Amino acid sequence: MKQPNDILQIKNICKDFSGLEILIGVDFSVRDGERHAMIGPNGAGKTTLFNIITGKFKPSSGSVLLKGEDVSGKPPHILNRLGVSRSFQITNLFQEMSVFDNIRAGVRCHNGLRYNFFKRPDKATGINRRTGEILDQMGLTDVMNSPVSSLSYGRQRALEIGITISTDPELILLDEPTAGMTREETAETIEMIEKVTRDRTLIIIEHDMDVVFSLADSISVLHYGRILASGTPDEIRNDQRVKDAYLGEEIE
Repeated sequence: MKQPNDILQIKNICKDFSGLEILIGVDFSVRDGERHAMIGPNGAGKTTLFNIITGKFKPSSGSVLLKGEDVSGKPPHILNRLGVSRSFQITNLFQEMSVFDNIRAGVRCHNGLRYNFFKRPDKATGINRRTGEILDQMGLTDVMNSPVSSLSYGRQRALEIGITISTDPELILLDEPTAGMTREETAETIEMIEKVTRDRTLIIIEHDMDVVFSLADSISVLHYGRILASGTPDEIRNDQRVKDAYLGEEIE
């Protein structure tokens, strides 16, 4: 039965591609306002699970419940309207547009505004104000008029997270947000994620255990398409099955 504070429930999700089983009976839930990390080796099915939660893939069987409503197989744009937003492993930005215009596109979408040839976007005061607020949150105000292609990798990742929150989601999914970053960039990104996800629910895929244990309230370990363990960071850190299968000595 759904608990009053569960925002997301994954119930017996299975996914196969032409007979190749990727996810096998995955079950877990995430509480409203919780930061939940999904960890596991490459090929465990983590991104496939994200794609099912966000509507890119339909599950072969099982259910995705968002605030108690079965949203299994609903397309991404519908799920976004219901408060779900995500980032991707590879940056997915408008490289030749300005940083400001990338964020503004997301804000306009959230407010149901389409491009209008006869209306100048710089006259949309409320949209521009909200865009500026997000840029400030992401630490990108100083490059707001620069083309995205001129940004460092770390700042492009910050911009993508800014676009993710531009639709004011309740549930944010971040797929390896610190991949490829320096230690300094990673530390800055952890601090930024903590700030922008405050009072929101976060699910994060991450291989960097420092990031996981810095951010997560709870963790699920996906192993060969199944949930091996779920629990608090301390419970996962001390679970012998998890050590044997994935973490090894790196958490000692």
